[in-house]
Amino acid sequence: MSFDKTRKIVLTGASGNLGRFLTQALAERYENVVLTDIADFPETVPANARFVRADIADAEAMASICEDAAVILHFGGVSTEKSFETILPANIVGVVNIFEGARRNGARVVFASSNHTIGFHERSRTLDIDTPTRPDSFYGVSKIFGENIGRLYFDKHGVESVHLRIGSALPEPLDKRHLSTWLSLPDLFGMVVAAIEAERTEFAVLWGASANTRTWWAKDDSGRLGVRRADNAEAFAGKVAGPTGDPVTERFQGGSYCAMDTVVR
Repeated sequence: MSFDKTRKIVLTGASGNLGRFLTQALAERYENVVLTDIADFPETVPANARFVRADIADAEAMASICEDAAVILHFGGVSTEKSFETILPANIVGVVNIFEGARRNGARVVFASSNHTIGFHERSRTLDIDTPTRPDSFYGVSKIFGENIGRLYFDKHGVESVHLRIGSALPEPLDKRHLSTWLSLPDLFGMVVAAIEAERTEFAVLWGASANTRTWWAKDDSGRLGVRRADNAEAFAGKVAGPTGDPVTERFQGGSYCAMDTVVR
């Protein structure tokens, strides 16, 4: 069964870097895209899309925006390490509001999770999605919470969700760590399309990285969702910056997030 491209797709975090990239790509492929962010959209809103300014921590606003949605792409919230008080409304309350919107409307959620859910695993390890999480920050903890809400809402309410553990989503890798964690923007969009258009996803987790030779991440749900990665960070190996010199940053997969306020070395 093909996805009806006239069905409503909601994108939170539309004004951010990844949100703006996804906005353009989504509007070219689908006909009914609703954008939302706490900040104004900084560019011209493309055809096939409209923008509604709102705070994802506002349950009433999110309920209105998500009405009649087929898919909710949840890329909103705090995207770096901050105090718990800052992360709480956007990344904890906000994600519950999104899943409640999905439950009420029978929508699927595509959740921008993070590699910082597993950041304190050492770089010598190869992980799969069944490896226990080891967050490196309050930000990482909030993304584990989002994944667990997705698990709960599927088991309890049948809400399907795909969780993208995004590594380093950039036009090209910038440093040595990115040779393992890089996610090209075309590969990101390919994952999003697969998550939107799969006939059934149930609860799924994808490593948000391209087909990198030096990857630390192996088994995920790519096969059953039909995800194909085309790019490889190795093409940039001669251009990236070298090691940071910090032993904690270089030891763990989460990089500099692991070194923040870390006492044990």
